[in-house]
Amino acid sequence: TTEVVYATPNAITKSRVDSMFTKEPDTIEWIGRFQRGEVFVDIGANVGMYTVWAAKTRGVRTFSFEPESQNYALLYRNIVMNGLSEDVVAYCLALSDTASYSLLHLSEFQPGGSCHSFGEKIDHNLEHRDTKLSQGCISTTLDTLVAAGVLPVPDHIKIDVDGLEHKVLAGCREVLADRRLKSVLVEINTNLEQHRKIIDDMAALGFHFSEQQVALALRTEGAFKGVGNYVFRR
Repeated sequence: TTEVVYATPNAITKSRVDSMFTKEPDTIEWIGRFQRGEVFVDIGANVGMYTVWAAKTRGVRTFSFEPESQNYALLYRNIVMNGLSEDVVAYCLALSDTASYSLLHLSEFQPGGSCHSFGEKIDHNLEHRDTKLSQGCISTTLDTLVAAGVLPVPDHIKIDVDGLEHKVLAGCREVLADRRLKSVLVEINTNLEQHRKIIDDMAALGFHFSEQQVALALRTEGAFKGVGNYVFRR
């Protein structure tokens, strides 16, 4: 057996560990198919739940992106605690459709927090949300990083950035078109036209998804009704 450990300095991070296999079982199942030596890119890594799990249990090279300062610090703590500093590289920056200097607007200031937004004061439904907290932040595109040789063309990509997934995807068109990319997991908000378009765009690139997987993943009530993971495969 492989031991995976996570630091849990507060209630949010402990709940992330406690619910790891029940909150998004499709993500765990998806990672379970990764092959040793493949390259995994985790965009919106938070404190590294899936970064660490994939690297430790599947032996994949992992590149993670998490712009929020509290999450990034804990992400690296989890990487080091699991002896993964040679297998995982994490960057404290946002991935988007352009390279820019802007602000990351925070929903809260504590490890494990989510629903932060880069460049605009918006919530996961892309509606205006006033926030008093923000931090300086840099963005780039995945295409730029791959073209510069910062990381290789990945085998698998996870994108979970609470509403701005369409911008991340717009910034990796070259990578998405590369047939070496095997799968992409995207959190899609089916209430948004920009997100519904993602489904058609991925199909045009030769990806398919399981209606059954999506039906189980989509939340049916609460603030995130209509939001869930789509696992696209070639």
